[in-house]
Amino acid sequence: MSVVSKLAKKLDINDFQVMTRLAEAPRKYKVYSIPKRTSGYRVIAHPSKELKELQRAFIELYSFPIHSNAMAYKKGISIKTNAQIHSSQSYLLKMDLSNFFNSITPKLLWSVWEKNLSLPDPSDMKWLENLLFWASNKKSNTKLVLSVGAPSSPVISNFCMFEFDELLTAICLDKNICYTRYADDMTFSTNQKNILFSMPNIVKDNLRNIFSTELSINYSKTFFSSKAHNRHVTGVTITNEGTLSLGREKKRYIKHLIHQFKLNQIKKDDIDSLKGWLSFATHIEPAFLCSLKQKYSETLINTIVGKNEKSK
Repeated sequence: MSVVSKLAKKLDINDFQVMTRLAEAPRKYKVYSIPKRTSGYRVIAHPSKELKELQRAFIELYSFPIHSNAMAYKKGISIKTNAQIHSSQSYLLKMDLSNFFNSITPKLLWSVWEKNLSLPDPSDMKWLENLLFWASNKKSNTKLVLSVGAPSSPVISNFCMFEFDELLTAICLDKNICYTRYADDMTFSTNQKNILFSMPNIVKDNLRNIFSTELSINYSKTFFSSKAHNRHVTGVTITNEGTLSLGREKKRYIKHLIHQFKLNQIKKDDIDSLKGWLSFATHIEPAFLCSLKQKYSETLINTIVGKNEKSK
């Protein structure tokens, strides 16, 4: 059965409706930018409602090999899980892949697909390219890439990295190094001093061998750290005792916002931000949330998170 027919059957529509939706699908995205955590902006491209429906149907219909050390976009796995894997290690290396989703092209997908699965027939390949990839501008010859915002992009990106994750895991096991990848963030940790210094070149060589020049390292985000310095993994601080924490700066900021809320001097946007931070604290460091309830009262904290609000 063709991919078009599979999608049509899944969504209880006909083949012609699927083909109509997919004909210009790479240009059916709403594009906007959001500020990155450090500097610059991240381009988000959200597919249209109908295209998103097809993409979700696709990831339910198809199963792809994804490595166990690929931590992002998995049910029951979070940044906390990722950080815990490295929490007992003394030395840490963090690396980042440049422009990750937008570097994954149909060519890269099919090269990975061919190594792991039987290639679809040419017509299905064309429909799948239209389904999964975004045209970043309206020109007819625009390069297609994965978008940040499509529900299918996480699965496809993890699948494309399967061979890389497998090779890196084997190399790291041999060297007594823990390795995980959370989307474009790679983390390596060990208790053996100096052994991590060889990893950037190993990563570079394996990226080149598997992907040629399509995926590359963002060297501005390559950091070595140890217990002598702050250790952070995907936004979570690891203390010298091996526990997970929000970190001092985030805790100070949360307390500042709570104080503003208490004085009724907080902006509406900051209330939403504070709710998010308190939810994050509940997940990462529940003891800190308990200390906030002791300091400011449980009633105030519950008011902020909305537990005392009546359903409207």
